[in-house]
Amino acid sequence: MKQPEKKPSSPWPELRDYYEAPGVDYIPPEEMQTLPALFTARVARSPRKMAFKQYDRDKGEWQEYTWEETQQNISKWRNALAQENLQSGDRVGIRRGNGCNWVLFDQAALSLGLVVVPLYVDDRPDNVAYVINNAGLKLLFLEYDEQWTCLEDHYGELGIINRVVIEGGDKIQALSEADNRVVGLDHWLKEKSTIPATDLPEIKPDDLATIVYTSGTTGRPKGVMLSHRNITSNIVGGLSMIGVYPADRMLSFLPLSHMFERTVGYYLTIAAGNEVVYARSIDELAEDLVNQQPTILVSVPRIFERVYGKIKAQLEEGSPIKRALFNATVNIGWHRFEHSQGRAKWHPKLLLWPVLSHLVASKVQAKLGGKLRYAISGGAPLPPAVSKVFIGLGIPLIQGYGLTETSPIISVSTLEFNNPASIGVPLRNVEVVIGEGDELLSKSESVMLGYWQNKEATDEVITPDGWIKTGDQAAIRNGAIYITGRLKEIIVLANGEKVPPADMESAIAEDPLFEQSMVVGEQKPYLAAVVVLNEAIWNEIKRSKGKEEAWSSLEYPAVETYLLDRIAKQITNFPGYAQIRKVVAMLEPWTVDNGLTTPTMKIKRKKIEEAYAGRISAMYEGH
Repeated sequence: MKQPEKKPSSPWPELRDYYEAPGVDYIPPEEMQTLPALFTARVARSPRKMAFKQYDRDKGEWQEYTWEETQQNISKWRNALAQENLQSGDRVGIRRGNGCNWVLFDQAALSLGLVVVPLYVDDRPDNVAYVINNAGLKLLFLEYDEQWTCLEDHYGELGIINRVVIEGGDKIQALSEADNRVVGLDHWLKEKSTIPATDLPEIKPDDLATIVYTSGTTGRPKGVMLSHRNITSNIVGGLSMIGVYPADRMLSFLPLSHMFERTVGYYLTIAAGNEVVYARSIDELAEDLVNQQPTILVSVPRIFERVYGKIKAQLEEGSPIKRALFNATVNIGWHRFEHSQGRAKWHPKLLLWPVLSHLVASKVQAKLGGKLRYAISGGAPLPPAVSKVFIGLGIPLIQGYGLTETSPIISVSTLEFNNPASIGVPLRNVEVVIGEGDELLSKSESVMLGYWQNKEATDEVITPDGWIKTGDQAAIRNGAIYITGRLKEIIVLANGEKVPPADMESAIAEDPLFEQSMVVGEQKPYLAAVVVLNEAIWNEIKRSKGKEEAWSSLEYPAVETYLLDRIAKQITNFPGYAQIRKVVAMLEPWTVDNGLTTPTMKIKRKKIEEAYAGRISAMYEGH
């Protein structure tokens, strides 16, 4: 086996150690040995400071909760859980959208030594049933009654569950009468809240805290076992890289069932003492950004890509002067950023920035609340072209990288070093090396305990000396990590040329017409693509073409030619052999419900290939 390259020493000794920076109020590492200890330390430190904010639809207003009030509510949930005949180490599940009740359930369960297993809100019933059985859940907390009734076909498989607590819905009473395991949340808390919890168990740093099922693109998901130490170590590492202050406000909208949001947008905020606002919904996100004015935004690339797509679409409809002004703002703003990073010299054109900022950049900044100190993108690669637009408009956009299996952060850009082509520098308590096949390996206290009841899969990704294989090919230059490919997602053409499809798909997605795309061509003479079009944009294109019959069907040759031309403009930087020669288009999106994406919006390649096998084969007829 190829010996891993040694990790280079940091070339940025001038980076501030934010853990000791003035103005922060971080819980010291020695006080956060476990997640319950972390929360207890925060309450003691700032009991009357605002911790969480969410919208109450019944009252029609936003509600705020201090750390002390949150602790009091956690006690009620803990008392109820303590009466359910659960033992330390038992697994309990939660299937709920982001909100204070997610926090209350999680903290109450963790303080009793229970293992919290989050389930994706947007997941198919068979996947949910699989996780319930595989994890051996004894109690399940659901947001709506439909989340239980949707499992009706699987009730016979769920005998291990002793209690189902449901927060809302008009069928709870009927469900309770039919199955005495089912109880409404209000009744459950009211009935149990006067009964004191038993003495809290001793929880150790290496005890199992959670099992998070990875939304696998192939096969059944695997349960990632994370200990208290895994997560708290990641918090310490994250806070040593970039500042989070008590006055900061985060807007939480990514699913808490995903470790990225759970660690960065929840546990880390407890350590930092800042406020978290739970967005009302994705549909209302744009309005919440403006009204709640977050200073830190944690997101995935798809959100930034959609905003970018809308900007491009609006520019295409606008005047040439408007486009020129926007492009000038981005270009000068980008040069300003590169100058601040020490990668470009000062230029007289930078004198125009105050005017361009007022006329153009401030308008986009206002749509994100107008007070962002920085935005973090993680969970998938962020196309550099998208980064350039936001950064050029004066919005500090940095990237984080990691895996569920690493709790999850491995590396992150900092405000001092931010190169959109890189995924940043390793956390200060994380080691990275380049191993065999240029694979990025990582080693730290944040590496998972293993996969739940799956030693074979564990041994495949963790080496005997503790390095976890990320599956990503990378290079380390001047201490920063650059992803160069994906080991398991490489298309090998019939001529032997290798193409990383994810890179091409990211490039194609920069055109707002293409909502989703998948590049195919394994052992074929050329590449082809299967794409999902944005229906509104496509209808506008058809209207602009008049009543030509050639545009009435997505399968007509004229349509394919048009789509291939648009795709070609997006992938001009790829080698000649890596060009799309054929395309199949559709309007029906790939979703969790139709089994073509994971709950974290990753496409399931094999499933899509199976679903459209005939149409894909037709693109290669005669070759």
